[in-house]
Amino acid sequence: MKIPVLFPAMMLAILAIGGTPAGATDLARAKALELPTTYAPPPGDPLSHHAAGFAKVMCSAVFITGVTPEFAARNVGYFTAPLAERSRLGNPTVDRDRREVRIRLPDGGERIARYTGDQGCVSVPAGDSGLHFAPITLRSLLPDPARQPWPTGDVLSDEPLPAAINADKLRQAMDAAFAPAESMTAALVVTWRGRIIAERYGPGVTAATPLESWSMGKSLTATLMGVLIQQGIYTLDQPAPIPEWQSPGDPRATIRIRDLLSMSSGLRIRAPLDPDFDPAGPYPDHLYLYTGGENIFHYAATRPLQWPPATVGRYRNTDPVLVNYLVRLALEKRGEEYLSFPRRALFDRIGVRNLVMETDAWGNFLTQGYQLGSARDWARLGNLYLQDGVCNGERILPEGFVKFVSTPAPAWVADGNPIYGGFFWLNTDRGLPLPEDAYYMSGVGHQYTIIVPSLELVIVRLGHFGGEHVAEPGLLRALSLLREAISP
Repeated sequence: MKIPVLFPAMMLAILAIGGTPAGATDLARAKALELPTTYAPPPGDPLSHHAAGFAKVMCSAVFITGVTPEFAARNVGYFTAPLAERSRLGNPTVDRDRREVRIRLPDGGERIARYTGDQGCVSVPAGDSGLHFAPITLRSLLPDPARQPWPTGDVLSDEPLPAAINADKLRQAMDAAFAPAESMTAALVVTWRGRIIAERYGPGVTAATPLESWSMGKSLTATLMGVLIQQGIYTLDQPAPIPEWQSPGDPRATIRIRDLLSMSSGLRIRAPLDPDFDPAGPYPDHLYLYTGGENIFHYAATRPLQWPPATVGRYRNTDPVLVNYLVRLALEKRGEEYLSFPRRALFDRIGVRNLVMETDAWGNFLTQGYQLGSARDWARLGNLYLQDGVCNGERILPEGFVKFVSTPAPAWVADGNPIYGGFFWLNTDRGLPLPEDAYYMSGVGHQYTIIVPSLELVIVRLGHFGGEHVAEPGLLRALSLLREAISP
């Protein structure tokens, strides 16, 4: 993404959201549409929230990715606990016997993140004794990937590169993506027409290593909703059946599922990418939905409306959180196990084996940004979209869903900022040196899964957050070279 030289507050805002910086927005229009509702800031001590975020990202890095605590403390996802805040906290304590990370607060309290196994690392609520759900072990039905060809396995073609691929440009692109070493690129996978044509990994990283992916998880959330729409459970245009909105006369009852997917619900919170965000204000709800230590589905569902639904587009975590809420409601209504749904309904069908979806302490998926996946697994998901929601001849996403997620959302168009679709960012502003039809999953720290239909490309780049400030030039150069590597 193109990020100009920014003043510090705006840079902090960009780092804090796990996405792409917003363009020009019609603030006067939004002000005219605003409803007379009251904002209530998140409860609790912001420093305690920072400590919870620090403990959780440390836990995931150590127990899932497998890096050392020292490396994690320096280089992994510190937007949930800025360095200035970390200096006010005690050093992380990694307890390998309990599989926990503890962060001491100045008042003597502490925040704890606990590794649960297949539900990843979970923040224990402040002052609480444990979790409010029973973690489960997930069972895959997939065979050994070493015995199964790509994409559902890991056996790659040994045929020469197709004539349409310029091997020299491809090599140059891979080199550019990993330069300089300080960019901390951890993985780059490139597929053309579904075939892996290039991949490379950083120190200590393999094709199976789950890496921080951040807000790319919002696109995964959209995919799970797409699966349920294909199954006939929901439709895009139906009002979202959130239980907290069903009282007579509740204006939130008119919010449609498509409005949530388009980041256009109109719900009132504070988020760092709001164009009028004041970093001196209260702790942002957008981050509280990661670090707050309460049932996040209920918290998101109890926010009031700031604007009428589908009128103003804003990048806010309430909307993906509530789509995940709808997924849980649908599964429980059918009497099905919730935590295993992504595995049986999506991952086993497209070959994903190494993607960990983390939860809050109530077992609610936090895939607005708390998930870790391997580059190959993100490439599999990207190719599902490149293939219009079909994998191995089986339709997984409904017809028209890919077009929906890759088309500018009407509320964002009305705001003069047509760069967002359905939990996917769009290249309509040519922020990436790729064709305009490219659309992509994006997470803080330059995490990308980019789908380029006109070139039949999927590009996955994952990196450690510590290299975020120096990674952009090499990444943009790599994308330019990849475009040049494909013959028209």
